[in-house]
Amino acid sequence: MSALLEVSGACVSFDGFRAINNLTFTIGSQELRAIIGPNGAGKSTFMDIVTGKTRPDSGSVMFGEKSTSLLKLSEAQIARIGVGRKFQRPTVFEDQTVTENLTLALKAARSPWRVLMWRKASADVARIADLATQVGLGRHLDRKSGELSHGQKQWLEIAMLLAQEPRLLLVDEPAAGMTPAERELTTALLVDIAKTRAVVVVEHDMEFVRRLNCKVTVLHEGAVLAEGSLDHVTKNQQVIDVYLGRGE
Repeated sequence: MSALLEVSGACVSFDGFRAINNLTFTIGSQELRAIIGPNGAGKSTFMDIVTGKTRPDSGSVMFGEKSTSLLKLSEAQIARIGVGRKFQRPTVFEDQTVTENLTLALKAARSPWRVLMWRKASADVARIADLATQVGLGRHLDRKSGELSHGQKQWLEIAMLLAQEPRLLLVDEPAAGMTPAERELTTALLVDIAKTRAVVVVEHDMEFVRRLNCKVTVLHEGAVLAEGSLDHVTKNQQVIDVYLGRGE
């Protein structure tokens, strides 16, 4: 499987603190990956690098078959070529309906000129319905987003990202604050999404990671400490010492 994203030798320092330390990371175009590690391991900074929010001091970040350097692009340009990020707290427009939120997301995926001329066509209506159904909100199209549960808001935000057709989706702690039933549906959703694109899930909840049943990357002090199945990395003595033994 060819790599969709390749981070090589990335280093980032903040006021002398090395947040990312010679980090190398690769993910395929249709792959689900979980990233775990103690607080301060560099998980958020890693996502900041990939999305253009933070520029590494050294190293490379390449994306796509043509190995486009993300370091030469702005955050908006990186989003346009197919990198989507979902933060831990859902950011939906609460006074707008599910349909209106998804309509805005569809418009955001178009060029500025096409947005000015945009009128919702039957294909867009069908696309919105498909997105809502995919994330379990097919019966909630007319509900205001503020009325949705925490988990449903998370799913709506994922659908809004999917509306922009990302090739890589970065998801930060999706299970936080969810009910057990919502967590189960979220697991199934992320597994399904990873059949057609790359999905990176940063998560603290080991049970949720286990349910994802995917390759796991353990970060520590800004570098990859271990990689493999969850069973493999949780038997690694270094991982036990720096992360699992802390009871986090």
